[in-house]
Amino acid sequence: MEKEEQNSRRSFLKTAATGALIAAVTPTTLSAQVTKPVIIPASAKGANDRIRVAVAGINGRGKSHIETIMELAGNGNVEVVTLCDPDMNLLRDRAKSFEDKYGRKVAIEQDFRKVLDDKDIDAVTLATPNHWHALQTVWACQAGKDVYVEKPATHNIYEGKKIVEAAYKYNRIVQHGVQLRSSVAIREAVKHLEEGLIGRVYMARGLVFRSRPDIGNKGISRTPTGLNYDLWCGPAPMRPFTEDLVHYNWHWHWDYGNGDVGNQGIHETDLCMWGLGVDSLPERITSMGGKFLWDDSKEVPEIQTSIYHYPKEKKIIQFEVRNWYTNLEDGAGVGNIFYGDKGYLVVNGYGTYESFLGPKREKGPSRKEGGELTLHFQNWFDAIRARDMSIQNGPVQTGALSSSLAHLGNVSYRLGKQLQFDPVAERFIGDSEAEANSMLSRDYRAPYLLPEVV
Repeated sequence: MEKEEQNSRRSFLKTAATGALIAAVTPTTLSAQVTKPVIIPASAKGANDRIRVAVAGINGRGKSHIETIMELAGNGNVEVVTLCDPDMNLLRDRAKSFEDKYGRKVAIEQDFRKVLDDKDIDAVTLATPNHWHALQTVWACQAGKDVYVEKPATHNIYEGKKIVEAAYKYNRIVQHGVQLRSSVAIREAVKHLEEGLIGRVYMARGLVFRSRPDIGNKGISRTPTGLNYDLWCGPAPMRPFTEDLVHYNWHWHWDYGNGDVGNQGIHETDLCMWGLGVDSLPERITSMGGKFLWDDSKEVPEIQTSIYHYPKEKKIIQFEVRNWYTNLEDGAGVGNIFYGDKGYLVVNGYGTYESFLGPKREKGPSRKEGGELTLHFQNWFDAIRARDMSIQNGPVQTGALSSSLAHLGNVSYRLGKQLQFDPVAERFIGDSEAEANSMLSRDYRAPYLLPEVV
C-alpha cells in the first residue's frame, strides 16, 4: 500500500509539475508536463537535525500551525522559533501564551522581511491574508526558506506561475495547506475513484455551506495602536482602516480575499480536481450568484454557483457556496460529491467518505479517520529532510491549479459572463478576452511588488 501511494505521488508530479521547473530555459504553463519526478539537488537534513520554523499570520489559522508544529516537536527535531504578524498586540499575546504553554520564549517580529533575513530560520508557514500569500512565498524561496502556505496559495491566476517558478528555481519545498491530501481516509477514497469503484467519474461537486452572518458596516476608524497597517496591506491597496477588514472580514473584500470559494472552498476545488483526475484548468467557466441576505460591507457573493467544463475530457466540476441556513446533501455541508456511471462517493468534511452504488444506492466502502493536519505538516517536514518534492502530498503545483480554478469562477461572476479559457496559454479567449485577461493579475503597491522574474 505504501509503495503504491508513493508511486501515485510520483505519477502525479509527472503530470502536474509545471514548466517553471525549467523556466529559465522555456516559457511554460501551470499544466505543462515533465517526464520524471524532481529530486532537489541540495543537502538533506538528517533525522536529528532541527528544522527551525517561523509562523507568519497568527490571528486564526496560524494558531493551528503553532500547535501542530509544537506537537511534532516532541522528538526535538522541529520547533517554532519566531512569530510574525503586523499586529504587535497579537504578537505579545501569542508570545506570552507560547511561553506559558511550552515553557520557553519565542521571538516576535512585525516585518516578514526581517524574518527572511534570519539565517537561522529554515522554513516559514504562511497563515496571512490571501493577498500576501504569493509574494511571501516568492520572497521566502528567494531567501532559501521552505514554505507551508495556507489556501489559497494565490490571490489571482498569474501568481500561480510565480510561486511555481520560485519553488523550482530556488529548490524549495512549498507545501499547499490542503490537508485533505494527507488524510488517510480521503487518499483511500481517491484510490477507489481511480480504480473504478463508481465507474467512469464524470462529475465532481464541491460544497461550502457555511453560516456566515451579517457583518455590518463599521465604517472608517482610527488604526489601532500596535498595528502596522502598511505591513498588513502589503501589496494590496491601502484603503482607509476599517474593522470591516482587520482581522478576519478581509475574506469578503476582493482586494484582500476571494470569498468562500477561495477560503474554505479551496479544499474542495483541490479535491474536485484530484478525484476527477484533471490536471489542467477548464475551457469554459460560468458563475453567478449575489447578495440576497445582508446589507453589509461584504463585496463577495453570499450565494454563488460556478461550473467548470472540460469538454475534451467529458468532465465537469460544479461548485456551490451557500452562506446561511440550508439543507445538506447526503449529509455533506462542506465537502465533495463524485458521480460515476456506477454510483457516487461523498466526502463529508475532513477524513470521512461514504460510497453508494447502483440504482438502489447500496452502501459501498466508507471510512472515517482524522489527524490529517498533523500528517500534512509531517509530510512537509519529511520532504524538507529528503529534499524531495515527489513525496509531497500538497506540492506547489496543486496550490497553483486549485487556487486558479476558484479564481476563474470569481472572474466569471464579477464580469457576469460565461468565459472561454485556453488552459495551455492560460489566457481567456473569445468575446470577453480583453476584459477577462485584465483580471488575471493585479496592480501591486510599492514596495511590495511581485517580481516578473523571480
